[in-house]
Amino acid sequence: MSRRPPPLDTVPSTPPAPPTARRVLRSSTFRLALIYAALFGASAAAILGFVYWNTAVFVAKQTDETIQIEITGLAERYGEEGIRGLRRIIEARSKDQRKSLYLLTLPNRRPMAGNLDSWPDAASNAVSEATSDTAGWMEFTYRRPVGDHIATHHARARYFRLVGGFNLLVGHDVQDHVELERRLRHSMIAAVLLTLALGLGGGLLVSRAWLGRLETINRAAGEIIGGDLTRRIPTGTSNDEVDRLAGNLNDMLDRIERLMAGMRQVTDNVAHDLRGPLNRLRSRLEVTLLEDPDQAAYRAALEETVVEAESLLNVFNALLLIGEAEAGMPAAEMNPVDLAELVRDAAELYEPVAADRGIAFASSLADGAIVTGNRDLLFQALANLIDNALKYTPRGGRVGIAVATDTKTASVGVTDDGPGIPDADRPRVLDRFVRLEASRNSPGSGLGLSTVAAVAKLHRAELTLEDAAPGLRVRLAFPLIAHNV
Repeated sequence: MSRRPPPLDTVPSTPPAPPTARRVLRSSTFRLALIYAALFGASAAAILGFVYWNTAVFVAKQTDETIQIEITGLAERYGEEGIRGLRRIIEARSKDQRKSLYLLTLPNRRPMAGNLDSWPDAASNAVSEATSDTAGWMEFTYRRPVGDHIATHHARARYFRLVGGFNLLVGHDVQDHVELERRLRHSMIAAVLLTLALGLGGGLLVSRAWLGRLETINRAAGEIIGGDLTRRIPTGTSNDEVDRLAGNLNDMLDRIERLMAGMRQVTDNVAHDLRGPLNRLRSRLEVTLLEDPDQAAYRAALEETVVEAESLLNVFNALLLIGEAEAGMPAAEMNPVDLAELVRDAAELYEPVAADRGIAFASSLADGAIVTGNRDLLFQALANLIDNALKYTPRGGRVGIAVATDTKTASVGVTDDGPGIPDADRPRVLDRFVRLEASRNSPGSGLGLSTVAAVAKLHRAELTLEDAAPGLRVRLAFPLIAHNV
């Protein structure tokens, strides 16, 4: 009987060696984690890049709007008072001004008023959005005192050429904006690098953990391949995908172990059951050859040999039938079968046998018991049940066979007045070569009920063994054809 593996922390096995760094780096889980880290890093870079671009555009637009407001006020004064009024208001606004920049120059670019010392050098400054030679936008650097030292600041300004050749520049100190953009760029780069580093680190940890669990499975599989069929894959308590996979593999190993045990049992039973008939065949032939030639003796020996050979062929035919049923059958060989008609044919075959043995044989048939199946296999299973019932029913007893239907199933039941089968032995008698007699010398091979079980499994039928008080009732319940898929 197979056993379920204990939990992971109770498995009596030495833990596998931790996976090496090279194996972790070459593992599929690490490659998958690396891909996810790259995708996440690219997503973070795209999001942060959009934030950076949107912030830069907003700040630049705000700066341009501030400059435009300054220009509007200066234009009004210039329109009212001319160049002299413009000079006075620029001188007034330039006092103690740290952010707004003004410069009014003569035609030769010599300063007249403002808080800039000179006109920005065009060769060292980027000029953008120039609409003509008389007006445009420019970005430049200038030097200004900050505390006890002179610092270089960035500025953005709009310039005009006024009537008479005068030049006007109105701008704004954007050093804070430049610093903000620089911090955003650095933060974006740091965030992307940190994301990649955390992704790679997490990938290493996850890969190491998963590879360790896979190593446990591989180690258990290696021991099973080495011949230890009782070994099972350890399972944890998380019931995740790996635990469910390990559980399914353990169920498969339990099934394989049961099949191997059944195969060994079948081999032993075949050897046991065939050794006797083969020894009898050999002894009978040797004795016949040693005796004086006699046609009657030869004929009797050959007839007994044919009977023994037929018994051996029945064993092999039963084994082939079980193997065929367990291997499955193509859908083309499965057709609608009327159970009542099948039972009627079987009853005609076995009623004379029952009469010779002094056993009453009765049948009860219900109409509409149509199932999908192979008629030959179903007939063989039914014949095995009737043959067993007649074999174990004493003279004067009764064997009954009934076909019944309900809303979903059609069933065939065979009942006898024999000794029955104890509850504890009912699962066991469905195995091959199992007989409940203390001696295995009675007629039969122990394959009758195992053949019925194989046919029932092929037809998705439920096989039950019940107490008939006295005797045994064997029931096969098939899905009705209307409920078959």
